[in-house]
Amino acid sequence: MIRETRTYQRINRAMGKAIHQYDMIQDGDRIALGLSGGKDSLTLLTMLVERLRRIPVTYTIHPIYIDPGFDGSFSEELAAYCEGLGLTLTCEITNHGPEAHKDDQTANPCFLCSRQRRKRLFQLTSELGCRTLALGHNKDDMIETLLINIFYSGQISTMMPHQPMFDGEVTVIRPLYQAEEGDILHFASEQELPVFTNPCPSATASKRSEIRDLLRSLYKTNPHIKGNIFRSLSHVRLDYLLT
Repeated sequence: MIRETRTYQRINRAMGKAIHQYDMIQDGDRIALGLSGGKDSLTLLTMLVERLRRIPVTYTIHPIYIDPGFDGSFSEELAAYCEGLGLTLTCEITNHGPEAHKDDQTANPCFLCSRQRRKRLFQLTSELGCRTLALGHNKDDMIETLLINIFYSGQISTMMPHQPMFDGEVTVIRPLYQAEEGDILHFASEQELPVFTNPCPSATASKRSEIRDLLRSLYKTNPHIKGNIFRSLSHVRLDYLLT
């Protein structure tokens, strides 16, 4: 049972607003949920399960974990947590991680691994008969992705809260996109969620980690920067962009 703390209430409000704004979940939906073992996806899973007990809409949740194949796998512990929530984890052991980190690879290992993981995640979503895939990205992820795309892809874009893909065959939803990472971190701690350590050797040396460090240093200089960047995602002045 979730303890209804102030942190819970903030996340619940942010998630409820997001779901309502984009009409993310319909009655009777089968929702695949991509788990990583981290605080974000575990918070999303726990909150969506808890939400079922107090709303008139019904849906089923089908958690999926794509194990990258590194030493230190926690797939069994993750499956046990899902079972405690009354859910069955679909887990697939892969070699995506070690393959992406081979010495003869010239591309970014994070790009290669994530591309393979996303591909299989969509396939399993379809195989499970789900048309919705829920992911645990939060407000900070949205901001970081914007800067990553500007710096390394030369484009102004980020992740969408509600994104139909493959001609509408699957719709990706991000119910936590308005939730603060700090709140999620606190929620996971106070609710004693079984957050697992990412075994990837590049976990602390990725482009996203570099951008996160840069943003944290900026936030220290001005507390309004995060909110301003996030608001800019829906306040685009096309007349002042090159076309």
